[in-house]
Amino acid sequence: MKSDQIKKGPDRAAARAMLRATGMGDKELAQPMIAIVNTWSDVTPCNMHLRDLAEHVKSGIRAAGGTPVEFGSIVVTDGISMGSEGMKCSLMSREAVADSIELATRGHCLDGVVALVGCDKTIPAGGMALARLGLPGLVIYGGSIMQGNHKGIPITIQDVFQAVGAHAAGTIDDAELKEIESEACPGAGACGGQFTANTMAMALTALGLSPMGLNDIPAVHPDKPGAVRQAGELVVEMIRENRNARDLVTHDSLRNAAALVTATAGSTNAVLHLLAIAREAGVDFSIDEFDEISRKTPIIGDLKPAGRFMAPDLFQAGGTPLVVDRLKKAGLLTDTQTVTGRSLFEECANVSETPGQQVVTAFEQPLKPRGGFGILYGNIAPEGCVAKLAGHGDFSFTGPARVFESEEEAFAAVQSRQINAGDVMVIRNEGPAGGPGMREMLAVSAALVGQGLDKDVALITDGRFSGATYGFMVGHVAPEAAHGGPIALLREGDSITIDVDRKLLNTDADLDARREEWKPRPRQYASGALAKYARLVSSASHGAVTAFPDFD
Repeated sequence: MKSDQIKKGPDRAAARAMLRATGMGDKELAQPMIAIVNTWSDVTPCNMHLRDLAEHVKSGIRAAGGTPVEFGSIVVTDGISMGSEGMKCSLMSREAVADSIELATRGHCLDGVVALVGCDKTIPAGGMALARLGLPGLVIYGGSIMQGNHKGIPITIQDVFQAVGAHAAGTIDDAELKEIESEACPGAGACGGQFTANTMAMALTALGLSPMGLNDIPAVHPDKPGAVRQAGELVVEMIRENRNARDLVTHDSLRNAAALVTATAGSTNAVLHLLAIAREAGVDFSIDEFDEISRKTPIIGDLKPAGRFMAPDLFQAGGTPLVVDRLKKAGLLTDTQTVTGRSLFEECANVSETPGQQVVTAFEQPLKPRGGFGILYGNIAPEGCVAKLAGHGDFSFTGPARVFESEEEAFAAVQSRQINAGDVMVIRNEGPAGGPGMREMLAVSAALVGQGLDKDVALITDGRFSGATYGFMVGHVAPEAAHGGPIALLREGDSITIDVDRKLLNTDADLDARREEWKPRPRQYASGALAKYARLVSSASHGAVTAFPDFD
């Protein structure tokens, strides 16, 4: 066992003495030692129940003959930090969590690892760490929050952000805004639509890194504790059978994950995160794969932000196995291996579809004929960018640029009713290095929705979008403004054309003529974690990773 390095032989007596002080005896020292890296925090409903779930994971590990060792990591909660300086820390926290999982596990020479995750960035971080470590291990997602309720209508945190826009437009008053705020989040669990958390939980299941069906179970569902206990037992089995989590991340499994994301109109953040996981696994997987998959994969999941239903509804309808079954029968998936030792198709062989469910449509009657995102290039984005198509019927848009140097400037313009139908909002200096941290523009996009402009205004940014965003949105524009990308050269009134079918993001302005006048903005942070991140982070088109492994 790998842990023999710290616990076997006369030379390791001191290490054993310290382990015995924690309550371990000869039995525990003789067993595989398994890290549980827990992203518990009481600052957010997404992760506040993970402390209790960890006890059930430990119980499963012990029952199967393993010795659990729990560590803590961090979470930065998008829904709380959105629109503030704190949001700069969100994407960066993905790297910090992945690094902490690696360091805790390598630092103690442990035999396996369970990443216990909840909010958005902790989920891909778990996948990145497993791909990096090359150990038996799996990711356990704490599960979705249940629906809120306002005037008899199910709501999520998305509705609160949109209510802010409606309040600014004068269509709701202070009292109703407070009602919506108070009713949207009823308890534990991550945001309830097919936003980033539920999108990535589904993607990790498709990758084979989470047991089939586990991530679908809502946070407060009575079946959750038993399911995570079984996952604890499973990781011990993986160690005994030498099943390496890194081996599950392949070109085919990444394509499967992308297909499930686009078929459910999931978060465009999945593009960043799957690219990052691919790089950790040493798999050559490019941004263009997402466009190819999206063009031939219809949307069959009627899920928020643009649809009607939420993650608990999908669970009741048949969950991830139902989506896999639909795509498998259409020939859009490849059979790949999973953490259980069984294949993806074997795991979904006995799918249970609830009669009359409306969450997942028949493949022959999709909600939209193509998937939820597109990859565009052009003289504004020579390295590519990601268009979010969910909730918008048109695939082309031309209008005058309204240029903003930060999210705050753009939000203030929306709230003061300075944005008009036909405008193309440009928000720059919000990229991975320029922000730093590539903030999500949900406050802006939701305010547009709240004012009824979501179908009449487009938005492009070198930042990114929340999974709760919908409308005609183009993010991840690369190169970013901080690196002198063409988006830095746009001016107020420039005509911008977005054409998804032609894969274009263009302007008719002569950007080259403006190049000599451009000067980079001063760095926002001179020292500390954000400054370090700004120096190290790669382009969004490569997953915004801070270490860029060479491919074999």
